[in-house]
Amino acid sequence: MNGDTNRPVPSREAPDAAAQAVTRGGPRVALADGAEGFRTVLRRARPADARAIAEIVRPYADKHILIGKDLITYFEDIQEFTVAEASGSQDRDRTGALIGCGALHVMWDDIAEVRTLAVRAEYRRRGVGQAVLTDLLDRARSLGLSRVFCLTFEVAFFSANGFREIEGTPVGTDTYYEMLRSHDDGIAEFLDLARVKPNTLGNTRMLLDL
Repeated sequence: MNGDTNRPVPSREAPDAAAQAVTRGGPRVALADGAEGFRTVLRRARPADARAIAEIVRPYADKHILIGKDLITYFEDIQEFTVAEASGSQDRDRTGALIGCGALHVMWDDIAEVRTLAVRAEYRRRGVGQAVLTDLLDRARSLGLSRVFCLTFEVAFFSANGFREIEGTPVGTDTYYEMLRSHDDGIAEFLDLARVKPNTLGNTRMLLDL
């Protein structure tokens, strides 16, 4: 699940003009929004970021917008994450601090899931969530994947990024039974298994063809 609109929903942050300002240089991506001097810098997460990611996610997990996870899980999955740092004259006190995150979890040879997309409340509506999502989709393309799945409350945000609503599980029978072997809760949600139904109530299943 994912979580920014008028309520604290990170991955549901509406796309805005700031997302068009992304420029690439090496492993980092800089983005500016309408706030004077504000910049978001994207990079791959490091193990030292795991606690900060957990703190960003916590308010959304408390509201059952995102799934709560043990700290060890963030360490184990750290290589899946892109993180956003604050930079700029208006954010000197938080320069270098993490303000957003998102992960790309590969589920099969052609499909991955965008998960744990979250932005600190005070940085919503600055294009941070959009920038993180764009980076994750670029990574999916670079891996040769052809589809990206998400489970979300924020249909409008993901629709604006090319996702469409789906019913059921978009994999063949053989793949389905292989995926059943996984202990990952996200894959269980993708498969729509009964044991994770309480986690997915009210969410919409969406898919993007790359």
